[in-house]
Amino acid sequence: SSCVSVVLPQHWVTEEEDSCNQQRNFSVEWEDPEPPHYKKEPEEQEPPYIREEQGVPKPSQIKEEPASLIKKCKQSPKEERLSSIMSEKPFFCKECNKSFRQLSNLKTHMTSHTGEKAFTCTECNTSFNQISNFKTHLRTHTGEKPFSCKNCDKSFRQMSHLRAHMITHTGEKAFSCIECEKSFSTASHLRTHMRTHTGERPFSCKACEKSFSQISHLKIHMLSHTGEKPFSCKECDLSFITGSHLTTHMRTHTGDRPFSCKECDSSFITGSHLKTHMRKHTGEKPFSCKECDSRFRHSCLKLLGSNPNSLMNSIAT
Repeated sequence: SSCVSVVLPQHWVTEEEDSCNQQRNFSVEWEDPEPPHYKKEPEEQEPPYIREEQGVPKPSQIKEEPASLIKKCKQSPKEERLSSIMSEKPFFCKECNKSFRQLSNLKTHMTSHTGEKAFTCTECNTSFNQISNFKTHLRTHTGEKPFSCKNCDKSFRQMSHLRAHMITHTGEKAFSCIECEKSFSTASHLRTHMRTHTGERPFSCKACEKSFSQISHLKIHMLSHTGEKPFSCKECDLSFITGSHLTTHMRTHTGDRPFSCKECDSSFITGSHLKTHMRKHTGEKPFSCKECDSRFRHSCLKLLGSNPNSLMNSIAT
């Protein structure tokens, strides 16, 4: 009898037995040329991994046996791969069975298993597994910010940062915390915030016992072990652990104070300074003394216990 041969590349074939040992039986019926579950697009070539033996009817002439003769079962890994191939993701990761439309995407993904970081910054020796991340990192050294906001003068190194910024103009904060009343403009900000409730610190330092809620905080912390300060000021001899610290420092040279108070004429170098200043207008005092009932606008004041007056006199309020 005639049959259709399905030829798969060698790396798709495993030694595992199918999770279901029931074989699917197919019969050829010339009387039923086009069953409803087979449809061949006009003028479309068959995939290279399926060939038709000479004299064998086309797929449109093959009909599956009635459902009563076939035992349904969960797809085996081999079947899952074939199913994914048919959905136009023919490139498989052997480590985790993820599939990709392009070979280049698979190669990039494989570095997540091997730990390979082929792209190294000559300025600070930081390495990356993707060239796109490497190019983005280089902007921290060059100062390039190619993504500009059309509503204000701000520009950003990454498109994702611009998208997050655009929400500040609309005021939209679609992601709300179920534990408190805070809401956030992005899902990633909400996930990070949720760790303040759960206490989760998934990013641990291998050199000491400290752990962090954000990987960016861990990366900054790691530099405290090496003493490395890769970001140097061109105006003076100071150097910094992060690019953001250098950016803030540069404002002391340029005089730029981008954070302005809407209640008065004060402006500040950093957003945190503005946030602290705003408490003068709102009366908020979020920091309390453990020894008495005193409360303070500044976090440093609580360290003085019940006698904060000496430091309070030295801080502009």
